[in-house]
Amino acid sequence: MRPATDMRKMSSAEMDITRNSMTPADALVVFGVTGDLAHKMIFPALYAMVKSGTLNVPVVGVAAPNWSLAQLRKKAQDSIRQAGKIDDRDALELLLSLLRYVGGDYNDPGTFEALKQALGDARRPVHYLAIPPALFSTVIKGLGTADLADQARVIVEKPFGRDLASARELNRIARSVFPEDSIFRIDHYLGKEAIMNILYFRFANSFLEPIWNRNCVASVQITLSEDFGVKGRGAFYESAGCLRDVIQNHLFQVVALLAMEPPAYQGYNAVHSEKAKVFQAMRPLHPDDMVRGQYVGYRKEPGVARGSDVETFCALRLFIDSWRWEGVPWYLRSGKCLAATAAEVLVELKPPPQRLFDDSAPAAGRANYLRFRLSPDSAVALAARVKRAGKEFVGDQRELYLLEEQPGEETPYERLLGDAMSGDGALFTREDAVEAAWTVVDPVLATHPRALRYQPGSWGPKPADALIAADGSWHNPTLGKVTK
Repeated sequence: MRPATDMRKMSSAEMDITRNSMTPADALVVFGVTGDLAHKMIFPALYAMVKSGTLNVPVVGVAAPNWSLAQLRKKAQDSIRQAGKIDDRDALELLLSLLRYVGGDYNDPGTFEALKQALGDARRPVHYLAIPPALFSTVIKGLGTADLADQARVIVEKPFGRDLASARELNRIARSVFPEDSIFRIDHYLGKEAIMNILYFRFANSFLEPIWNRNCVASVQITLSEDFGVKGRGAFYESAGCLRDVIQNHLFQVVALLAMEPPAYQGYNAVHSEKAKVFQAMRPLHPDDMVRGQYVGYRKEPGVARGSDVETFCALRLFIDSWRWEGVPWYLRSGKCLAATAAEVLVELKPPPQRLFDDSAPAAGRANYLRFRLSPDSAVALAARVKRAGKEFVGDQRELYLLEEQPGEETPYERLLGDAMSGDGALFTREDAVEAAWTVVDPVLATHPRALRYQPGSWGPKPADALIAADGSWHNPTLGKVTK
């Protein structure tokens, strides 16, 4: 469940913005429609949207190749078939009938004039930039010059900038063409059901608030691991690296949901404001706060420089200088070619103030904790100690485990594209939050320790263990329940 927009609890200015942005779009334009992202994610999402009745407007694909409409339709059908079975032939035929195609160079004004012709009577299109980041500014300017931005929206894929300066410049260009409420900065991670559940779980349950602070929380860990490499995307990774590709966006968004204060009202702008405050309270990173790694074999990937120092693994120690979180360390870790593909959050609580029972001392294992499993399945678990049967006061730590997986739930791109089409910005990122997040990582983008080599199938370079040693050890995600 996402935060609802409640007009009775919003200022008059925000009401006007929301009314304007909630006007449904009458067309979807996909720049980069012949690319890898469209093939793997976008076409299956569009098919699901047609099946659910949330997409019934023209879909105009734009790309450089001089394709025919028949080629685009075949691409769409092949994509949907590879993603899963085609179980609704009528929906597939409807989607194929909605497709249009414009081929041309994004630097050519004629391409945008052809797009205008393809849109026909549509006046409120959503322009989705599923293209390399280097082309974002070019396309946004082209839309403005061709008068294709009035009453329109634009969806910008991550990464939104490479650093603080480039993010500010991209924001400046986007704002020169579109109003802020018409700019949808997409991070597909925010569309995951398990991520949305963090926000719901925190503020729909009253028992958390008394312990959700520096008085009871010892540390927080977030791990997003993948057991595969760059999969032929070495050239892209050479321009990004793990810090930019995963941590500055995906993991920072999870931190914000965990650390934010309760929103003042039910409007999504209130959620955005509280998340931005978290980023603004983050202490800028220092090289001593991070460990960078690179898996053995990365330099043999196509497109990777022979002596590359790009990190495929990154671990951070982060502090949030706010009243609630002062002094609580946040440990973030992500990498490729690790031991498992999973994502988990571990909020470790402080031990009881008196050790009434010997086996409840910290030396006996982790203190109580709350665990959010984000993938491959979705779950919430609370660890507590339970006495064993018998006269002795000894026990075991066990998890109260809630499996949250729901069959038939929306995929992230289905949800986010649908939201953008309807003008719901709840699960997108605001300008001030983007720039505040880059401010945190900017100091270590150029000045950082060298990437240390690690073996595929491990949990990364050993110095990452030393980074967290003062507060225990990393929690390595495992399937199912955890007992200690």
